[in-house]
Amino acid sequence: MLFLLSFLFFLANNGEAAVPCTTVDANAAACLGFATGMAAKPSDACCNGLRQLAQTVKSVDDKKAICRCLKVGAKSLGIQDRFLSMIPQACNIKVDFPVSVNTNCET
Repeated sequence: MLFLLSFLFFLANNGEAAVPCTTVDANAAACLGFATGMAAKPSDACCNGLRQLAQTVKSVDDKKAICRCLKVGAKSLGIQDRFLSMIPQACNIKVDFPVSVNTNCET
């Protein structure tokens, strides 16, 4: 649902099955207010959801699937890149790449 979680899919190790969009949506839903600029900061539920999602990632395919799910949601939900890029630091989540609605999910 929210592209802001795209950064999390890079945090896990190798594995098997892709993460379904329903799982992504459920874990990202609480971040919508901040990612659209309607909330002053990400909620605890947002940060906890992102951490949970990161723990579900077992493979590169999982990472790509999460990214694709989030990109679809970002287009329709009004996610703003300037807020999206602030989430890793605000949630104290280490990300080794830029977080953006323009991230290429295939790389």
